[in-house]
Amino acid sequence: MTKTPVVMEPDETPGAPNGPRQGLRRVLGFWGPAALSVGVMAPTLAMSITGPGAAELVGAAAPVAFVLAAVLVLLVSSGFVALSGQFSHAGSVYGFVGGAVGPRTGFLAGWAMLGTYLVFPAVSLSGIAVFAQAALRTTGLAPGTDWFVLALAGWAVVGLLAIGGIRPTTWSLAVVEVVAVLLILALMAVVFWRLGAGTAPGGPRAAEAVLRLPEGTTAITAAAAVTGGFLAFAGFESAGSLGEEARSPRRTVPRAMLVAIGLGAVFYAACMVAQSLGFGTDSAGVAAFAGSPAPLDELAGRYVGAPMAVVLDLVAVISAVGAGLGCVVVGTRLLFALARDRVLPGRLASVAASGTPLAPVAVELAMSLALLVGFRLAGASPSRTFFTLATLGVLSLLVMYVVTDLAAARLRWRAGRRASVAWPVLGALAAGTVLGLQVASVASSGDAGPLVVVGWLVVGVLVLLLPGQVDRIARGLARSRDASGGPPAAPA
Repeated sequence: MTKTPVVMEPDETPGAPNGPRQGLRRVLGFWGPAALSVGVMAPTLAMSITGPGAAELVGAAAPVAFVLAAVLVLLVSSGFVALSGQFSHAGSVYGFVGGAVGPRTGFLAGWAMLGTYLVFPAVSLSGIAVFAQAALRTTGLAPGTDWFVLALAGWAVVGLLAIGGIRPTTWSLAVVEVVAVLLILALMAVVFWRLGAGTAPGGPRAAEAVLRLPEGTTAITAAAAVTGGFLAFAGFESAGSLGEEARSPRRTVPRAMLVAIGLGAVFYAACMVAQSLGFGTDSAGVAAFAGSPAPLDELAGRYVGAPMAVVLDLVAVISAVGAGLGCVVVGTRLLFALARDRVLPGRLASVAASGTPLAPVAVELAMSLALLVGFRLAGASPSRTFFTLATLGVLSLLVMYVVTDLAAARLRWRAGRRASVAWPVLGALAAGTVLGLQVASVASSGDAGPLVVVGWLVVGVLVLLLPGQVDRIARGLARSRDASGGPPAAPA
């Protein structure tokens, strides 16, 4: 595949309506950005691992935690919806926040986001290994297979899909997640049918327990459960990375984010109800749910049979492949945007004939491979690899959420839209609260994750202090704004 260097003119941005043909191309309608946001959220993968934590904290009322989480995510999304309705940029928040506040804050928001999407692909790859191993154990085909071999196979699949162009990539994401969701819906239908027939644990009256928190539940405990649900929506903002590849991005991108959140909220609530009722809402059922390492697997075995459990393991593998692919797409576009503005080496701004920035794809894949190799050599399990890297990515992502919502609030205030400033401010408070709870939880376990994220942000500040860096960022953001017909950018 031949690489074609991007030649920048003073007022041209690849992917803009009048930009050079060899740049990013506007080939996507509404469903491309929506598929990316849903794919990175990976709702089927999230439902395969997040339910037990909420059940441990609030018992059978775990669905309530996810409903409240959806409300908080909608508040957080208000800032992203506002900014993506004003700016379209391959660098997502790098361009959004930079246009709203200025180049320094925009770069730091983008740097925090880059910290997330350099590690998130490896999170998904280790998730592939976790569920592939479970399927192999259940079937007895190759129960002793090294997790690194399975993760490496997933890495190769993600890499091949990532270089094929954005349109087939987003179609792949859509197909992967639709198939996975349909299979989980089939399991949910069986559980609800058994419940209606009175043969599920607790019978029909058990449904009442999912609507109320247990007596004695403290606000801190409830907040911790909601935090777990909140993190299941991480990635909803991914559509913003396709601002230069979607047609009419200032309409399609905000709508794609909201649709992804809405679909996720409905699916999460229904799936959590099915899991809570499927295990049973009495103390024994709640304990079984909270202690299950793979709740959907267990329910499939109980209600359908072992073959269905294997199918759901494979569903989780498929969803993890989609999440890894989506994360590579987001990280690739951000690297491309930073390189185009000469913040990073300009060679990363090259685009192949397919419209894919191949050099950034190579960086993303190399980083993922290095992380997997490092954890394997350290003797870590795939689960340990998954949760360690997910912690790093989530903390950096939450920092970016706070900065982005505050930037949106400032933009609305300066535009005289003061009645609507409250929404992104509340979003920043919600994201900040979740960030604080996550830092406290991680720090209490002795994990060094928060220190690693702080170190990454310090590196970003040092990069920003390089001679001429702020001017380069400002000029790059101005070119993007002019080429896309966006509003005036904030001064440097």
